[in-house]
Amino acid sequence: MNPRHEMILSCLNKRGYLTREQLRILNDLKSKRNANRILQLLKPYISSFREGNDVIYYLSKEGREQIGSEIVRKKTPQAYHHVMRNWFYIFASQPQQWQNEMKVGGKVIADAIFKKGGKWHLLEVDNQNAMSANKVKIAKYKALYESGAFQNHKDYGYFPTLLWVTRSEARQKKLLELCKDIPCNAFCLEDII
Repeated sequence: MNPRHEMILSCLNKRGYLTREQLRILNDLKSKRNANRILQLLKPYISSFREGNDVIYYLSKEGREQIGSEIVRKKTPQAYHHVMRNWFYIFASQPQQWQNEMKVGGKVIADAIFKKGGKWHLLEVDNQNAMSANKVKIAKYKALYESGAFQNHKDYGYFPTLLWVTRSEARQKKLLELCKDIPCNAFCLEDII
């Protein structure tokens, strides 16, 4: 196994679940053909499954052993949630300061928090969530905004923009409507791929 292959396995470990296109972009594999060739070489170290039109890859037991990872991933309905978050990571130009599943203000767990352009942003992924679950989460963000916890914090001085990525324009509009009282934006997945 060469260092480049280990780098690809490490990328899979860090990002959890990735499509071939995401692996190609994140690891600068140039073409789809080259990505397919490398994925074929790495077959003993990766597992995959089909989700709609995408094949989603993750580390197998052998892959975890190869790079010394203890994070066990399996085929799960939540995998596409990770894929959507990873598309946003790519869309945001792969920010250096990016953390997944962060507790914010002791009240809510954001799917990701990242810094871009000198400003912090909160990311929420709306894949299969019931809109009622999104409303509860938005209510927590509103309470956090109204408390002034970020605005009065010495390291922030402002409330981070809440960003949503969702799969339909109708849900995008609904999320924007629900978040109208806080700094927010929503993106449709097809617009950021």
